[in-house]
Amino acid sequence: MGTCFSSSTKSTAEISPFDLVVKPPPSAAPVVSAPRIPTPLATKTDSATVSFAATVRLCGPPNSLVTSYLRFALLHKKVPLRFVPSEDQKPTIQVGSETVSGSQDVLLRYIEDKFPEPRLMIWKFNLEGFDEATPLIVRAVWLQHRSMLWHIERMLRWSEDLAARGGKRAVDPSVGTPKMEIRKFAKSYTHLQELMVEHAQMEERILFPVLESVDRGMCKSANEEHGRELPMMNGIKEDIKSIGVLDSGICSEALSSLASRFKSLQMMCKAHFEEEEKDLLPMVEAAEMGKEKQKKLMNQGLEVMRETHSNSFDFLLEGLTPQEAMQYLDLLMKFGDPSLISSFLSFDIVD
Repeated sequence: MGTCFSSSTKSTAEISPFDLVVKPPPSAAPVVSAPRIPTPLATKTDSATVSFAATVRLCGPPNSLVTSYLRFALLHKKVPLRFVPSEDQKPTIQVGSETVSGSQDVLLRYIEDKFPEPRLMIWKFNLEGFDEATPLIVRAVWLQHRSMLWHIERMLRWSEDLAARGGKRAVDPSVGTPKMEIRKFAKSYTHLQELMVEHAQMEERILFPVLESVDRGMCKSANEEHGRELPMMNGIKEDIKSIGVLDSGICSEALSSLASRFKSLQMMCKAHFEEEEKDLLPMVEAAEMGKEKQKKLMNQGLEVMRETHSNSFDFLLEGLTPQEAMQYLDLLMKFGDPSLISSFLSFDIVD
């Protein structure tokens, strides 16, 4: 099941390496910028809105997709959030003395007005030049690419930071010992590897057969790239295991080798994703599928990726900007099979 109502207990090291925590990367940094789902903690008060000292109360059924959707939106706003289970099928939001209820769009617009930054909604899918005519599975694949590239970049920087420290010195007190940090690093990589493997399986089982049916051989190059990436990913996993059993004071060389592997993986995946987005994904639109066929194809793809979405859904969204994350949630809410999507978003709460 998903973890959409769990409290974040991540240390800063699990989110980004020490150099990124202390000083953000320059705006011209490669791949994807760093915004993500924040922990529900107050940061600073916007004078044009309610004081962040007030806790936002979200009331609604814990198994409601709308409730889950609104929870993600509020977490992106970095406001103190408390969920109150309710049998009322219409969720409500309480901020100070204000209580607002209504449809998902009404509540989302209220959240946007009350907490303007960061802006979440574009109100139509227009990322990277896409529009409403862009096939659903193409939008989902593009957003998954963005998430994976960001996480690869994050882990590359983290591995470089570990190598620079020689496996010594904790990044912050919540990380614990160097060995504990390596275990956190390994856990994060497990999520990334599972996401990448299931994404590749989705393309091979669902997306590529559609393209091959109209032009045999079109996906040969992409399939070959998948075949080259898997051994590299498995090699990184074995390296992390080996580092985990080494004495933390003598593993600088192994950590440097790990960082080098991540750099190679980053370059390979970046080129691979760019090739797919340039040469393959436009061909899905050329196949001229109707909306129902598109919905079926997207749901088949999500079914293949059920394990990732059930166990690592927050991880996937963390690799996206707030706007991208809400676009991904919109795709699921509007076009996903409700019983399937509920297994990703809904979560039973013990308050």
